[in-house]
Amino acid sequence: MPAYRAALLNALALLGISGLLGVAFLDQIVFSELPCPLCLLQRLAFVLAGFGFALNILLGPRPSHYALVILSSLAGAAVAGRQTLLHIVPGSGAYGSPLFGLHFYTWAFIAFAAIVAGTAIVLMLDRQFEPSDFRGQASTPARRFMLAVVVLFGLLVAANALSTLLECSVGICPADPTGYELLS
Repeated sequence: MPAYRAALLNALALLGISGLLGVAFLDQIVFSELPCPLCLLQRLAFVLAGFGFALNILLGPRPSHYALVILSSLAGAAVAGRQTLLHIVPGSGAYGSPLFGLHFYTWAFIAFAAIVAGTAIVLMLDRQFEPSDFRGQASTPARRFMLAVVVLFGLLVAANALSTLLECSVGICPADPTGYELLS
């Protein structure tokens, strides 16, 4: 697979991560369900994984960028798995409302596992690492699409960072947040 096609796959993966961040952010804004500290760590892991995909889009595919994606996803899966285990104990309750029968932290665990598996598969495509002018090989609409995905991701990262600052202020985030500390 040529580098520009790998960059397109990375753009699709980044679009998926942007979708996950967008849905979580939308849930936070529309339904006033503030993310807990473990949820914020999962969002951070998605951001770091997305950053690896964005590096592949902007600089060309590199094994080190994929390593960032995999390591971030493994850390995110560990946090999501821990949160899932905290809430499967009878009587412990759950955090947040379910989406299609599963809570966000369970969906996050599934998404992190899919990201690791998908990234491992893409890593097996060796031709993407051959030296080339990958930007020159992609058509103008493809380059615009890839750039638009990176910009969308950046906007979602900025929005999530701002909301985290508003929620936690400059201190430790509350275990069960009820409002935006910086605004109160």
